[in-house]
Amino acid sequence: MADTTVPLFSLAELQKGADREKLRKCVTETGVFYLTDYGATEKDHRLATDTAMDFVEHGTPEEKQAVTTKIPTMRRGYSALEAESTAQVTRTGTYTDYSMSFSMGVSDNLFPSQRFEEVWTDYFDRLYTAARETARVVLNATGTYDGGDMDTLLDCDPVLRLRYFPEVPEHRAAEHEPRRMAPHYDLSIISLIHQTPCANGFVSLQAEVGGELVDLPAVPDAVIVLCGAIAPLVTQGAAPAPRHHVRAPGADMRVGSDRTSSVFFLRPSIDFAFSVPKARKYGLDVDIDIDSETATFGDWIGTNYVTMHAAAREG
Repeated sequence: MADTTVPLFSLAELQKGADREKLRKCVTETGVFYLTDYGATEKDHRLATDTAMDFVEHGTPEEKQAVTTKIPTMRRGYSALEAESTAQVTRTGTYTDYSMSFSMGVSDNLFPSQRFEEVWTDYFDRLYTAARETARVVLNATGTYDGGDMDTLLDCDPVLRLRYFPEVPEHRAAEHEPRRMAPHYDLSIISLIHQTPCANGFVSLQAEVGGELVDLPAVPDAVIVLCGAIAPLVTQGAAPAPRHHVRAPGADMRVGSDRTSSVFFLRPSIDFAFSVPKARKYGLDVDIDIDSETATFGDWIGTNYVTMHAAAREG
């Protein structure tokens, strides 16, 4: 049986050169691990999460509408329950994401208050620093990095998303719809995921590790690191982008199954160029509408978001 243990590393120790072979093996074989000592604390996560959840729970419809973007290619501001569908984007189904979210990037942000902006800007900056330093050790660990100057690659267009997954209604229990979010890989260099556990002990997040679906529970003082789709593009396919999903609880586990997930997507700049044939060779599902030999990251995410919004209109 495959070894499905997801290892835990300390970023501070990795930066000193510790666990090099263990990290190389992990990055090149599975692309997922836990990370501590990365520069943000549980207090930082809790403050940002509480700030967002206060708005989710108490913001008026008018206030939420005011911070809901009308630009389909942007991930900014508030997104209502079931307003998105990873299944439609990945063409694996028609069901919606049973979640709501709040998002920000480096510019063009929509905040409901100055206090919200202050808290989230500080949080964003901490995670941006952590993600860049993590990406540096991850990409170097492969020994095959060929993405040009790494500082240029890591001068990114990142996105921070806080998702709230409420308790599912009966028709979204696992017996009727197995997932709250469809299987996918992230369109990022790496992603950092901090999550709160379900009160009833249910583990919602799973990733493909060693050919098996493995639970990724919340670990105190740690984030999950997932290699995204850009990682194989800049490491000659050495670092895989693991698929992961958010499963739904069964009917007997619905109560107490709500959770939050704070995800920092270290995305490259929109003009990052890549070889479409190589992307497909590495198992990445680059949209069939991209017919040229090369494309930019902006092209790629644009086709994904357009697909989502077109499907939403048709639905």
